[in-house]
Amino acid sequence: MSRRHTRRARPADPRLRRRDLALNLARLAFAAAGVVAITYQLASSADRPGFAAGNFFSFFTIQSNILAAALLALTASVPRTERTALFDALRGAVTLYSAITGAVFALLLSGLQESLQTPLPWVDFILHKLIPIVVVADWLIDPPRHRLAFRVAALWLCFPAAWLVYTLIRGASVDWYPYPFVDVSTLGYAGVLLRSAVLLVGMVAVAAAFVLIGNRRADTGRAAVA
Repeated sequence: MSRRHTRRARPADPRLRRRDLALNLARLAFAAAGVVAITYQLASSADRPGFAAGNFFSFFTIQSNILAAALLALTASVPRTERTALFDALRGAVTLYSAITGAVFALLLSGLQESLQTPLPWVDFILHKLIPIVVVADWLIDPPRHRLAFRVAALWLCFPAAWLVYTLIRGASVDWYPYPFVDVSTLGYAGVLLRSAVLLVGMVAVAAAFVLIGNRRADTGRAAVA
């Protein structure tokens, strides 16, 4: 009779366990901070004259932070070994949206917190600075398990494109636009589309960078997601 040799799984490194535990606790804490900031800002703004919940939730900042909170909580609950290619692709998408929020605010919107409906300093800090940095750092510290094709990054841009279409259609209906660079009443459609095209170039560059960084650090031996 031939002997059958079975491989025993190596026990996880205690240091990695502690690192993963600390990382997951931090993710949950930051997710909770984002939810608290959005909820508090919404509740404190509800009594203001002219406030409309539809406007509040139409800000890309609010939408991206809701997605970021969900992503951080989900990433904390799904072990790395169980993360699928789809999970990594969706995680990359939300990471891009958080980066867009942080970069656009820093470059174009700083000082406009009142019109952005985030006048509270601590809310502004969490939504425009802290969460974008945390989500991008999380991608760098704990990179995707699977390699991603660049066409996946192209799909990430569908959400910002859909947001722009929604914003222009809704803005024409309610005569309100969330940001100056999409304000058709001031810039006209040509001006808005020109600025959107410039932003698109930046988004493409950032998305490509995230894919490159993720692929360099992804687990070896796994095919790129088509």
